[in-house]
Amino acid sequence: MTNTFIKNDPTKALQYFEDKMAFTTGPIELNRAINERQDIVVVDVRAAEDFVQGHIGGAVSLPRDRWNNPAGLRKDKLNVIYCYSHVCHLGAAACVELARQGYPVMEMDGGFLSWTKHNLAVVK
Repeated sequence: MTNTFIKNDPTKALQYFEDKMAFTTGPIELNRAINERQDIVVVDVRAAEDFVQGHIGGAVSLPRDRWNNPAGLRKDKLNVIYCYSHVCHLGAAACVELARQGYPVMEMDGGFLSWTKHNLAVVK
């Protein structure tokens, strides 16, 4: 077993973290962007019934069965995707699929759980 703490490559780390910063955001940053009315579309990829129970204000509901026809998304704006939590890969999967279709995407780290843990506004 190798010790990854010793073999860390600064060049690879730099590329990884530059990419991470370019393609992810956190709930506080997203809330700020929403409040500043930045040119973004917030996209909730959780199940439709969970969206109805509560979601980020102004978010578009786009459950997995609608990814092939992503109504409400924009190719001329950044689409910020969120799912359930930090252990949910649904948001990343949605980003892959939507980027393949030509949509500019970013994922919100932590998902809806992180949003609510920061006591940010939820619409029901």
